[in-house]
Amino acid sequence: MPPTTDPTGPLAHLVLVGLSGTGKSTVAPLLAERQGVVAVDLDRLLEQRFGRPVAQVFGEDGEPEFRRAEAELLAEVLVGPPAVVATGGGAVLDPESRRRLADAFVVWLSAPIDLLVRRLSDVAERRPLLTDDPATALRHMAAERDPLYREVADLVVDVARRSPEEIADVVGDVVDHATTGEPSPTTDRTRGAR
Repeated sequence: MPPTTDPTGPLAHLVLVGLSGTGKSTVAPLLAERQGVVAVDLDRLLEQRFGRPVAQVFGEDGEPEFRRAEAELLAEVLVGPPAVVATGGGAVLDPESRRRLADAFVVWLSAPIDLLVRRLSDVAERRPLLTDDPATALRHMAAERDPLYREVADLVVDVARRSPEEIADVVGDVVDHATTGEPSPTTDRTRGAR
């Protein structure tokens, strides 16, 4: 299927943001296939670059070094070929990254904290910021990050009652309509011009 986005326009990159457990890494390849572009998972790319798992990078190099590398890699990806990009949950913490996201179509995958805790209960040890008390950590992250997700989002999708395939379809429909100028019947909430 040919790409539905203009490789030089603002829809060249679809960027998924949201807290851990919202499904960014699962939805990205589904959406990429639907849109005819590649999927890029920033956490996997960072692991390749560092040669270690994200949790180990956090533990050995610290969060500031991880965030610096994450921002650098996001900048590289956003000037590359069209892609659906699954970011890490904290990618929006960097002001320069938020500025760069203005050139992409950003989708905030949102979910209630209790759902995220259930989804992450068996993988918390691999999520460096969720190891002690995932529910409390997620609440704190949401308080800090939700305004930032809102700031960069062109579309907000509540993932609570949707399968990954349904999420990809919702986002794909919105993007398809955005490229034709027609309103989409499937949006949850969209933000106006940034």
